[in-house]
Formats: sequence, structure tokens, C-alpha cells
Amino acid sequence: MKKQYETVFIANPVLSGAQMKEAVGKYRDIITSKGGDIVHEEDWGLRKLAYPIQKKSTGFYHLIEFKAEGDMIDKLEVEFRRDERIMRFLTVSLDKYAVIYNEKKRAKNQQANEKKEE
Repeated sequence: MKKQYETVFIANPVLSGAQMKEAVGKYRDIITSKGGDIVHEEDWGLRKLAYPIQKKSTGFYHLIEFKAEGDMIDKLEVEFRRDERIMRFLTVSLDKYAVIYNEKKRAKNQQANEKKEE
């Protein structure tokens, strides 16, 4: 049975926009090719880090929420570890309350965006 997961990774800040898109595309492809379904994605952009990582004080943050089999997570995390562009990553399993919370948050953000457009 597929469970819902959320992964956030921090990419090296020296990457260009095209390189960042390519890195995100790689992980999106890994998830979908292993039978996962992407539920939601957010690009948080360049942010200041709480502490330096690899002598860098900023990084590109990206979140992907997806449904997948548990064994796929190991394969995804191996790819994160092998990729020099990724400085840190965290993948968590979402319980039913977290899934409901995320859905409500997305609906609220969507309504706010629709009001801005009016």
C-alpha cells in the first residue's frame, strides 16, 4: 500500500536556475519512475541556512509531497546522497492528520491566490 511522504532538500546555492530545475526534475522522475505519485510541490527558493553547510550560508529549498511504496524511499535517499548538488535532505512519512493539514493549507493558499487575482 502506498503511504504519503514529504521530502525537502537543500541544493547548492551556486547552481543556476536551469541547473536547479534539472535537479528537481531528476528527483521528480525518480519518484514517478519507481511507481510514486506526486501530490504537491513547492519551490521555496534561495533561503538563509541556520548554520553553514559546506561553507555555504544559503541554499535552494524544494519540497515534494508524494505517495509511494516504502522501499522506494531508500532508493530516493541513495540518489540524494550521491548527488553533489544536494547539501541536505529530509524525507518524512505523513500520518493521516498531517495529510489533512497539508490539504487544508493548500486549499487556503489557493483561495488566497484567487482573491489576489480578482
